[in-house]
Amino acid sequence: MKLASFLYQGVRSYGIVNAQGVIDLGRRLGDRYGDLKALLQGNGLEQARRFAREAADISIADITFLPVIEQPEKILCVGMNYAEKRKEFDQHNPAPTLFVRFPDSQTAHNAPVLKPRHSCEFDYEGELAVIIGKGGENIPQAQALEHVAGYSCYMDGSARDWQHTWFTAGKNWRQTGAFGPWMATADEIPDPHQLAIRTWLNGRMVQDDNTSSMIHRVAELIEYISTFTRLSPGDVIITGSPGGVGKKRNPPLFMKEGDRIEVEIEHIGHLSNVIMEAPAQTLTAAY
Repeated sequence: MKLASFLYQGVRSYGIVNAQGVIDLGRRLGDRYGDLKALLQGNGLEQARRFAREAADISIADITFLPVIEQPEKILCVGMNYAEKRKEFDQHNPAPTLFVRFPDSQTAHNAPVLKPRHSCEFDYEGELAVIIGKGGENIPQAQALEHVAGYSCYMDGSARDWQHTWFTAGKNWRQTGAFGPWMATADEIPDPHQLAIRTWLNGRMVQDDNTSSMIHRVAELIEYISTFTRLSPGDVIITGSPGGVGKKRNPPLFMKEGDRIEVEIEHIGHLSNVIMEAPAQTLTAAY
């Protein structure tokens, strides 16, 4: 199944996406599970699956996408996790590089990504996102993929001139991390390390790799992270970006207002966003 969070006629909901449109699970299961995170927390994927063969209720053209999980308890990001990226940044530390994103730094498919006004180096990073379905701590690597609900695309927009030696400041500007369009459930992705991953900026392919190039694989990351923090249903692990980022190009290539950034991951989906300059004052999300 492919599961999305969305707005329809001003009402938040979630549902199953198919070729015909969207099967509205909020209408069917909303009294038990108010959103997609609650569905995962309530172990409700099998209940959702019962509706997968029903006719679509809504055209995709009529919904406004929301981030797949709007309010994860944790968004844990992995840096320097592809061989080419490590070469670009001359990174040699063998341990996973981790940092966090905050939920309000996220935006959705087809929604604006906001270029921070205080950054002149707003960079793209296409990444595979892992959505946790079953919580736990000290999860052994051999069982780790059993804790995955599904996978999605992520564009981890990065203000390079705010990263310094601490990534968090460069990663948490409002609406800089695009998440979507939907989550492909884990049964559709038997091996998360056999997926082509590509990023386009204004139609030009700028990243082209395969998740087989990850240094630290999904199961290893879950084991590592769950040793120091308990993972909960709806938590998101962003697994790192391939090489080809704008910072390390000659000349550098950064995103600016009016640009279109797209991330596509094989068997999962195609995420697309237009860059807007962030306003001087705080902006409420467009959705």
